Amino acid sequence: MILRPAREADAEAIAAIWNPLIEGTAVTFTTAPKTPEGLRADIAARGAAFQVAEEGGALLGFATYFQFRGGPGYARTMEHSVQLAPEARGRGIGRALMAALEAEARAQGVHSMFAGVSGENPAGRAFHAALGYREVARLPEVGHKFGRWMDLLLMQKILGMSH
Repeated sequence: MILRPAREADAEAIAAIWNPLIEGTAVTFTTAPKTPEGLRADIAARGAAFQVAEEGGALLGFATYFQFRGGPGYARTMEHSVQLAPEARGRGIGRALMAALEAEARAQGVHSMFAGVSGENPAGRAFHAALGYREVARLPEVGHKFGRWMDLLLMQKILGMSH
């Protein structure tokens, strides 16, 4: 398996991993499918803050981060997303992607990383807890999908950068 920064040519494969999760699960509250055009723009803008795992020429998953909230006061606080293809789950690929992403974040001076985890995603909560993220907030009924309200768990990890 190879971990590397995403390339614009990966956009279709990333959409193929992400869109079934958007359309069929509650792991994300969004209902709008990702487009290759939008993903190419994200990849171009984020550089090494958008990592992918590749094996035998096939994309197995991705992890990316972006500023948690707008404005200069939040410049060192990021939120991330990590998603895997079904065949990649349970193989340590998510952990490897997160290690690469966190190393890149530290290199960029990021102090704090958040995960926004659906209250209906206990596997996501356990995954992040195993990586040292701790639940710092539960926002009741802030997500709406599939005709129901869902809680959002905010999980945080201090990466240790102080400058």
